[in-house]
Amino acid sequence: MTVPFAIPASWSWGKLSDVVSRIEAGKSFTCHPRRARADEWGVIKVSAMTWGEFREQENKAVPTDRDIDPRHEIRPGDLLISRANTEQYVGAPVLVQNCRPQLLLSDKSLRLVPAEDVDPRWLLAALASPFVRRQISSRASGQQDSMRNISQGALLGIDLPIPPLAEQYRIVDFLEDALAALGRGIDALAAAEVKVQALDRHLRSHAVGGGRSLGETIPMRLHDVADARTPVLGGYLPDGWSVATLGSISSDWGYGTSAKCSYEASGVPVLRIPNVQNGEISLSDVKYSVDVAQSLDGFFVNSGDLLFVRTNGSPRLIGRVAVVRQDMPVAFASYLIRFRLKPGVVDPDWVAFVVSSPAWRRHIEKAAASSAGQYNLNSKILARLPIPMPPLNEQRALLSSMAETRTLINGVDRELIAARRRAAALRASLLAEAFAGRLVPQDPDDEPASDLLARIRADREAALPMQKARSRRTKKDLPAPPTRVTGDDYQQEALPL
Repeated sequence: MTVPFAIPASWSWGKLSDVVSRIEAGKSFTCHPRRARADEWGVIKVSAMTWGEFREQENKAVPTDRDIDPRHEIRPGDLLISRANTEQYVGAPVLVQNCRPQLLLSDKSLRLVPAEDVDPRWLLAALASPFVRRQISSRASGQQDSMRNISQGALLGIDLPIPPLAEQYRIVDFLEDALAALGRGIDALAAAEVKVQALDRHLRSHAVGGGRSLGETIPMRLHDVADARTPVLGGYLPDGWSVATLGSISSDWGYGTSAKCSYEASGVPVLRIPNVQNGEISLSDVKYSVDVAQSLDGFFVNSGDLLFVRTNGSPRLIGRVAVVRQDMPVAFASYLIRFRLKPGVVDPDWVAFVVSSPAWRRHIEKAAASSAGQYNLNSKILARLPIPMPPLNEQRALLSSMAETRTLINGVDRELIAARRRAAALRASLLAEAFAGRLVPQDPDDEPASDLLARIRADREAALPMQKARSRRTKKDLPAPPTRVTGDDYQQEALPL
């Protein structure tokens, strides 16, 4: 083989097949779409296997009438790999630390059984190293942007730099300490991100409530409310503020055009859901009406219009809003709802800010109707939304203040994202150094890896006569296949891994 990079003299190049006794695959079941209860068998999903963490809760319940093979049960100490997943996660390894009983391998998961005198923790780190990850990615089949698959043969053929057993232990000890410290840093970053998001929500809620804490729900309002002391969201509006429904401060609202559109057509540009991005209108992905003779003038957008997303597969995206910044001969599609505000009454950005704030978002998501996996809003729900109305100059002052705060929060977000990337790069660097033999010192008294591999081969050859003898057993001599195992009739058998 062509040596990819230099390794210490006590190391040896080999294949994954040299350090793995066997690979065991699970079975596919038609399962319930829910998680298995404590007294039920479950099959793990591919999401159970992530980097360094086994998530036993990621499973589906097996119906009670299915035949269970206890040999597929997952146990603490198992080294598992995701056989089928996205490009980023196909071949993702995990070492099971703790596991509930009655949890099974799926047909998309593999159990790798390390050879004698191979540290499974070292093998886990090796499979997660950049060198091996690149091999898995190149050997996996399937489209780059869809589900990828890695066969057992492709896995076993992966090149590995193999250290002596004693150095495997030293590498693992060093990595466990270093990666634990790195993990604590990543956890601290995650906690900081949560705090930044909470601060953003808190500031938005206070701005919408005029500096007062607001409750969790929005009352439905069918008419204008002018009394500044009217309770809204469990609090009171400041003096000089009022409340109006979105419909009452709009001169017009309605759905967009259902005209057929395509990228290749030459008619009127038509805005769709992808064009509503981060509170603004994006013209980077526009389709055009097919019928050039069809007039869409009534659907053209003007400066100050609000466009709401009215249908989507995700409730978080329902009611997403953008402000139109200039008059444009551009129509909007029926998946959007336009509200045209009365001039001089309210700043469009204030309305967009209010309906994007946490309490209003919760209300909109709860109010959206679900059908066939799609969430839908109608214009009546939006028209009845209460909008707190400070004086126009105060609206703009609050918006300016929140824009400055948002700039600061965005800066913190960028720093946290950059820190996460540096942490990921440091993790990859640690693994790369570990498997190039540069992380821990070599000990001249270590048994060379070549002797370790020779001993593994000798053990396999010694086991071959026994395997052949078993293969010559008649059907009468063979043990019965697994029987149906359900409920209290199940008795766990001790099987060697």
